[in-house]
Amino acid sequence: MSAKAEKEKFMKKKITVLTLCAMLFALCSSAGAQQPKKVPRIGYLVAGFPRSDSSAPLHPNVEALRQGLRELGYVEGKNIIIEYRYAEQKFERFPELAAELVRLKVDVIRPGGGPASLKAAVNATKTIPIVMVTTSGDPVKEGLITSLARPGGNVTGLTQTSELGGKRLELLKETIPKLSRVAILWDANIGPYDLAKGRFEDAAESLKLQLLAFEVRGPNDLDVAFKGINKQRAGALHVGATPLFSAGNQGKRVVELATKDQLPTISQWREFAEAGGLMTYGPNLVDMHRRAATYIDKILKGVKPADLPVEQPTKFELVINLKTAKQIGLTIPQWVLMRADKVIK
Repeated sequence: MSAKAEKEKFMKKKITVLTLCAMLFALCSSAGAQQPKKVPRIGYLVAGFPRSDSSAPLHPNVEALRQGLRELGYVEGKNIIIEYRYAEQKFERFPELAAELVRLKVDVIRPGGGPASLKAAVNATKTIPIVMVTTSGDPVKEGLITSLARPGGNVTGLTQTSELGGKRLELLKETIPKLSRVAILWDANIGPYDLAKGRFEDAAESLKLQLLAFEVRGPNDLDVAFKGINKQRAGALHVGATPLFSAGNQGKRVVELATKDQLPTISQWREFAEAGGLMTYGPNLVDMHRRAATYIDKILKGVKPADLPVEQPTKFELVINLKTAKQIGLTIPQWVLMRADKVIK
């Protein structure tokens, strides 16, 4: 065989080897690309109870978050997993539930059980991102974040820092001009009323209202509280905005007792009026929970919570339940009705 033939034979072998290597590399790359991606997991702390069956409706706040995630392309069980942990109204369980989520190494924690769940999550981890939705307190003053614009740590989300307790007292006074005494039903699980009474005092003084505080820790305290409210002849009731008094927890019981005593009520959550409370004034809580999904999405895409400004609601809604007003024998002034965003008939 000539030298030229030998060289051609060698080159053909070399080309064949290179082709085979290229094919093997492509196959390996393809196999690597087909490896399943890690499905992100969200740890969700819930104040209430799990559903009794899969057909039962979810709590509106939980469903709102799921809806927000769906709108962003996440399908629960497929490209995202939500690890629910239920306190079953035992707020002292939140620390252990938060610690469990940390052990699971979830990608984000969403404390959905009010201040107690947020505090438990913050105490459990300084590294896993936490997306909050708060409607009471000031996360800056409480040391949870450095500022609204630049949170600076592992906590971000949405908060209502403006105090609306005084505004709700104004609405009660406009609705009941002769009102002189207002009972404050306070959830003692988030701290004593004395730490929060400043939210109401200035408005109460200008409106010439006497405030009567009744602290409640659980359902067994409600009957005693309402006996005290009647004994002190309160003319209206302000119900605190915490998971204890949500419609899915003790809110309906509060409504039943207040309606029985013909006591006008006001709270923050729209669902309280929908459950039979007289009035509500505050941000759309369901919308805030839906908006929390945008924070989770950005964090899963690599944005640090420290760099995500905390959002505040800019729209507040007034909901009035006329059906309840009729039940308790109260006529709502027309100028108050005209300001309502929703009237339940």
